[in-house]
Amino acid sequence: MENLLRPLLVVGGSVVLTLVIGWATDFLLRKADERHHDTPLWGLLRRARIPYQLVLCAALLRGSYDQAQLLQSREEAVGRALTLVLIGSTAWLIIRIAAAIVETSYSRYAHARVHRDPARVRRVRTQVTLIMRVVSAIVGVVAAASMLLTFPAFKAAGASLLASAGILGIVAGVAAQSTLSNMFAGFQIAFGDMVRIGDTVVVDGEWGTVEEITLTFLTVRTWDERRLTMPVSYFTSKPFENWSRGTPQMTGIVFWHVDHNAPVEAMRDKLRDILRECPAWDGRAYNLCVTDTTPNTMQVRALVTAKDADDIWTVRVTVREEMIRWLTREHPYALPRVNTADAVLAPSRGSNGHRPSPQAVPAQQRRYHGNGSGRPDR
Repeated sequence: MENLLRPLLVVGGSVVLTLVIGWATDFLLRKADERHHDTPLWGLLRRARIPYQLVLCAALLRGSYDQAQLLQSREEAVGRALTLVLIGSTAWLIIRIAAAIVETSYSRYAHARVHRDPARVRRVRTQVTLIMRVVSAIVGVVAAASMLLTFPAFKAAGASLLASAGILGIVAGVAAQSTLSNMFAGFQIAFGDMVRIGDTVVVDGEWGTVEEITLTFLTVRTWDERRLTMPVSYFTSKPFENWSRGTPQMTGIVFWHVDHNAPVEAMRDKLRDILRECPAWDGRAYNLCVTDTTPNTMQVRALVTAKDADDIWTVRVTVREEMIRWLTREHPYALPRVNTADAVLAPSRGSNGHRPSPQAVPAQQRRYHGNGSGRPDR
């Protein structure tokens, strides 16, 4: 009877005690979360209740398993399994607690500065994301190493591994050169403020928003919902455009090719009217001027401003469309035209070496097709 009750008391008592302590801890965290609405720490810590209960249960069973006298022939294997579970759940719990603390600190910082300095908030978000990935990787590596050291075979091989650590380090460094360069580039991006999550960038001619930054790669979401995945080392070795660097305000350019008779002053007034009716224009500045001419047209450029990259695109397409519609309706003569006048043949020299007057040249020799073929009309 004692041999039956003892395992039940040890195992059942450990499970019941784990559930009671876990419920009590969760109850206290829930009450603390209700009292402090401005602090998400307590609510985030509740996400760690499962690894917390696993740690409690594994620790209680590991400490009291000798008293249970259960599966004595497999005592070493069961003890090692409980140790592995304890190490793994502890690593899981540490990662959850660290994530809760870091997320709480970031939430407070972002709430205080999101309206005053959004670029700074995105920078901190990028750093927090990479820090959490590094912490998770370090904890995972330490946990895996601790698990391996529970096996006697790995303990015996420890001396030989240490003796060859220098050679292995050189080989691993050469083999993982690309990975290591990307990792260091990830740290450089995070703490060098080169690019942040949410920044608007132009990479290889593609316009998009930085969606994710890891230790090895960076994801850019383009305007047409495609994802460009690139190694982070690209952003430390090649030039790229960051439209969110500094202030998000931008100046856009709109070009038109119009006839030389186009009413530039009227176009300037119309540009002002278009911008006043465009909600995306931030009201900072605008301008319209002639920047170039060709034999058939002249180039007119308009400068417009907006608060960010999305709005500048809206302002540009609106101005371009409305101006063309207005010119077509009110000033059709201002649209580009192709001259098709007949060409005039240069008169040939007479016998006395003087050019004859145009009236002396027959009309059939003076008229040519205007297509540049050089053949006279017949």
